Amino acid sequence: MHRIENFKSIIDKYDVIFFDAFGVIKTYQGLVPGIERTFEYLEAKGKEYYIVTNDASRSPGQLAESYHRKGLFAITPERIVSSGMLTKEYLDLKVQDGIVAYLGTPESSHYIDSSGLHTLPVSEINSSNIDKVSAMIFLDDEGFDWIQDLNKTVNLLRKKTIPVIVANTDHAYPLSVHDVSIAIGGIASMVENIVGKKFIRFGKPDSQMFMFAYDLIREYRQISKKQIVMVGDTLQTDILGGNKFGLDTVLVLTGNTLAKDVDARITSTGIMPTYICENAVVELGGLGF
Repeated sequence: MHRIENFKSIIDKYDVIFFDAFGVIKTYQGLVPGIERTFEYLEAKGKEYYIVTNDASRSPGQLAESYHRKGLFAITPERIVSSGMLTKEYLDLKVQDGIVAYLGTPESSHYIDSSGLHTLPVSEINSSNIDKVSAMIFLDDEGFDWIQDLNKTVNLLRKKTIPVIVANTDHAYPLSVHDVSIAIGGIASMVENIVGKKFIRFGKPDSQMFMFAYDLIREYRQISKKQIVMVGDTLQTDILGGNKFGLDTVLVLTGNTLAKDVDARITSTGIMPTYICENAVVELGGLGF
């Protein structure tokens, strides 16, 4: 039987806390009730925290603003580490010129725009510019025609040998208690199987996300992995990724993993979190100030 632990008692043991975003801090209904108390407590105790997210749909500034609109001001752009940031780093290093085609919204193309490359949605790729396409990126599940643009993507990748980057590896995300929606990582896996080519993936559970955040901290202080804990709602991304990188992990039951399913999920996947909590909320009376 799984054990439910007190979230405050867990984070007291660590100097740095990595949070997943969707399913931990917010859900389809808005902010997780009481989550602002957690960040008040972290600030009061001088703890560092980062949002380590597979969300490549918006820039860190835009993501932070989305929290501010909900009344959570503790999350600032420099606190956000997203898979889109790794995508930008790859493009800066590996793709020097040409057109970067993408699937996603114009907002999601912020990262490739900021790399100084010419970006175009897949819908605008045609016979006059296809020769200039030097990379393809799966960014977001919105902003394109699922039939027309996915077919165009398949044919582009059949014709061109170019790097293909999946900036968000999530296969699905919750729409409600009972329903999910297909995420861009799921679309990318389908296209990958159709064209028979291997894509480059940035995002949990791959270790690059954690190494990127770890290196950010090590630029200005000494830190051991033992001082960091990863908080997430999904065994196959947050918990597996944290475990693979050598971090302790907290599975919370406010997102993809529900309390009634947690034992079966852990047994079937073999992915074991260090701790399990109902949520990532520090309860009133335990703020310590």
